[in-house]
Amino acid sequence: MSATLRDLVLAARARLAAAGIEANEAAMDAALLARHALGWDLARFIAHETERAPEGIPAAFESVVGRRERREPMSAITGRREFWGLEFEVGPDVLAPRPETEIVVEEALACLAQTRPDPGPAGRPLLVDVGTGSGCLAVCLARECPGAKVIATDVSPGALAIAARNAQRHGVAGRIEFRRTSLLDGVGGPATLVVSNPPYIATGDIAGLPPEVRVWEPLEALDGGPDGLDIVRALLADAPHVLAPGGWLIMEFGYGQRAGVEDLMRKSPLEFVRFTNDLREIPRTLVARAPGGR
Repeated sequence: MSATLRDLVLAARARLAAAGIEANEAAMDAALLARHALGWDLARFIAHETERAPEGIPAAFESVVGRRERREPMSAITGRREFWGLEFEVGPDVLAPRPETEIVVEEALACLAQTRPDPGPAGRPLLVDVGTGSGCLAVCLARECPGAKVIATDVSPGALAIAARNAQRHGVAGRIEFRRTSLLDGVGGPATLVVSNPPYIATGDIAGLPPEVRVWEPLEALDGGPDGLDIVRALLADAPHVLAPGGWLIMEFGYGQRAGVEDLMRKSPLEFVRFTNDLREIPRTLVARAPGGR
């Protein structure tokens, strides 16, 4: 009797675990790869997982399992990643969105909710996403704040192309201006909010990253300089010139960097508001504010 879909997934899970992928992740990846090969949603897969695999599926499944076994990331295999409940196109030009970056969106919405609307350009609040990559932050903010204008910057034309397609996919292309520029260069403001998930891996730590990250994700989206804080440092220097009085800067940073970020904040004209921890209770996000808030 031919193998059932469940048999194929269980065998794939064992292979992925043997390749060094953590057991829970191997189980999730095997099931997702099966659905990807089949083109099915979760409900359909559950309804048919005890049945014989359709013709041609074992070979297609073997191909994608082999790629994951060689530590190619799931986002590269499927070409997409979920973030904030939305599906985003990803590729070799962008960092795949991580769940912890959703904290930036949560904090942005919380800060905007306590801010008296700033007229901004053309009577609309201006929100800026620095180093937009896949556009996940810009797209989510545009969807959640329909009255705002959003500017998204990146130095990579490949990243900007992917971000623009994601904006189109989620119906906000008309409210996001994508600019190929470094950080906040040319962004005049006044901005109600600046957000960023900048590169923050110390250069010397990159060689020790998992192959899914080290090999498959763009170096410019990872390398934050000798201490990992080069871009954080630059944004803290530039944001005060772009933010409106009382405007917010919300920025992600890496494991073990809280003390370094605190030191940089002490030298900044911005006012420290708080750090926010991720689900593992690791300090992950900085919230700061320009003086003059109402």
